[in-house]
Amino acid sequence: MSVSTAIDKLLAAAPYSLPQAEKRVILTERTRELTRHHYDRCELYRNLLNRIFGGSKALQFDSLEDAPFLPVSLFKTRELRSVDASAVVKTLTSSGTTGQAVSRIHLDAGTAQLQSRTLVKIMQHFLGVERRPMVFLDHAAAVRDRRSSSARGAGILGMLPFARQPFYALREDMSLDVEGLQEYLEKTRGQSPVFFGFTYMVWQYFVETLEKVNLRLFLPDAVLLHSGGWKKLEALKVSQEEFRHRLLAAAGIETVINFYGMVEQVGSVYFENPLHFLQASIYSDIIIRDTNTLEPLPPGRAGLIQVISALPESYPGHSLLTEDIGVVEGCDNSHIGMNGQYFRILGRLAKADLRGCSDTFQKPLPMPA
Repeated sequence: MSVSTAIDKLLAAAPYSLPQAEKRVILTERTRELTRHHYDRCELYRNLLNRIFGGSKALQFDSLEDAPFLPVSLFKTRELRSVDASAVVKTLTSSGTTGQAVSRIHLDAGTAQLQSRTLVKIMQHFLGVERRPMVFLDHAAAVRDRRSSSARGAGILGMLPFARQPFYALREDMSLDVEGLQEYLEKTRGQSPVFFGFTYMVWQYFVETLEKVNLRLFLPDAVLLHSGGWKKLEALKVSQEEFRHRLLAAAGIETVINFYGMVEQVGSVYFENPLHFLQASIYSDIIIRDTNTLEPLPPGRAGLIQVISALPESYPGHSLLTEDIGVVEGCDNSHIGMNGQYFRILGRLAKADLRGCSDTFQKPLPMPA
């Protein structure tokens, strides 16, 4: 797909610089381009829009709220791709327990490059332009196959360009390499290391291990970046406040930044802002929809999160309805120097409710010849 004026404008700006109203105009233009692009090139996507959203009428919309969307779960049962298989340079898979269906997301070189460029801009906003020592709370085997990446592997690969002297703190049996970690931290003392991991792994294999071996680290200049949802921690009755408190007690890490994203939509990476809300960049946005009617809701009202991204060109993942419940808390906050919407995630929609919202999408679709 040729690079458009809309994406040029977004790539030329700093990630949190555009006021929401200005960003929405550009993002709406880009979303129309992507919707037409995928309608023309992906037969399954075209079939869906013809059946659910009135066909080519769905290509004409004046606001993001009127843009057609797909349920994110559709990628677990369908292969949606807008490029030839020969153009795919990387396939991402979502996380899932054994036996669960996983999403398979196909990236071509152009989409992968857009993902890389925008992630660099977002990361530099939070971490600065200099690469820093980085501790991955995972094992090196998670990134061995760079052409086909799990959610964990994709997360690590996305962070590697920002890492200097990366260290994998877990062995393949998921045990913490305490001695190796201590040596690494001594070697990089005073260099403000970054720790990166998926939330439940940070908790189970780092925080709890340090507590069990009665080892306390003191890393006040370190930053922890973590993601992956709170489902497993919520099952253990671990709140975000307890997570931060025990991390501080065990490792002395004061700066903790959570971020929200998903394999199914490249470009949608929402980092925690200084108010501890998730912040939309200029490359993506969210819409909150009523769980029963799917009508858009105003700020302060909780509902299903729809995510919009300016990046996906190789597959129709630019407008997706998630299974997460959230609420918009504010927008364009001058006190923190960040424009755009910011929001909280409240949990997941119950499966019984989800069927009511998306069963239309689960009916048999005409398959391409």
